[in-house]
Amino acid sequence: MARTGGPARPATGSALAALDFALDRGSPVPLYHQLAQQLEAAIARGALAPGDLLGNEVDLAVRLGLSRPTVRQAIQSLVDKGLLVRRRGVGTQVVHSQVRRPLELSSLYDDLEAAGQSPATRVVRNEPVPAAPEVAAALRVAEGGEVILLERLRSAHGQPVALLCNYLPAGLLDPDSARLEATGLYRMMRAAGITLHSARQTVGARSATAREAARLDEKRGAALLTMQRTAYDDTGRPVEYGTHIYRASRYAFDFQLLVRG
Repeated sequence: MARTGGPARPATGSALAALDFALDRGSPVPLYHQLAQQLEAAIARGALAPGDLLGNEVDLAVRLGLSRPTVRQAIQSLVDKGLLVRRRGVGTQVVHSQVRRPLELSSLYDDLEAAGQSPATRVVRNEPVPAAPEVAAALRVAEGGEVILLERLRSAHGQPVALLCNYLPAGLLDPDSARLEATGLYRMMRAAGITLHSARQTVGARSATAREAARLDEKRGAALLTMQRTAYDDTGRPVEYGTHIYRASRYAFDFQLLVRG
């Protein structure tokens, strides 16, 4: 592979100055895509952090021996993915890395924290409500019976990631709003002596409503990932039913598929 670019040049205000790039000009993979992949990898591993500026596209093109349109196309592809943003008077800036979450019985808060994503929570609703038919069936309670509704906005690095709506059986635990904003729901359950054992989960996708788009800092009609989950404790009792939505630009589920013998 031909290596492009020597030692990084100092560049005031540019996080790219500390990075080196390897571009294979003999590869059938377009150069803009190679550059975009390496920039995305630098964001994922934290070498380019939220708030970092990429500096001048012309300087980067000269440094790498690429045309300016090639560099612009690479950067635009990451803007389209939501990893970079162009700010007038500021330049191109790193926004975030995409949250990649394994499909297992864990809380979003714990997964974000483990990934170094600086999770934060704002409780939107925390109140008793009558159980709708779907909620009653999931939690095995009488339709119209009291359940606790928790609606929370979860952010990472100061950017909204998900809107979480959870229903709990009445009397299961005291979902104090201050504690919910400081930790995850599953942590609170474990602290209350509830042993989570299994869950049934469905993943889907749809477009954002106007209300959801406003909450998640997206445009109306933006792509959202959806998840419905019913979690059970070690006695088989349903302890939580959740309907969550995630920004597709910021969030992905990871699956591991195994061949059955």
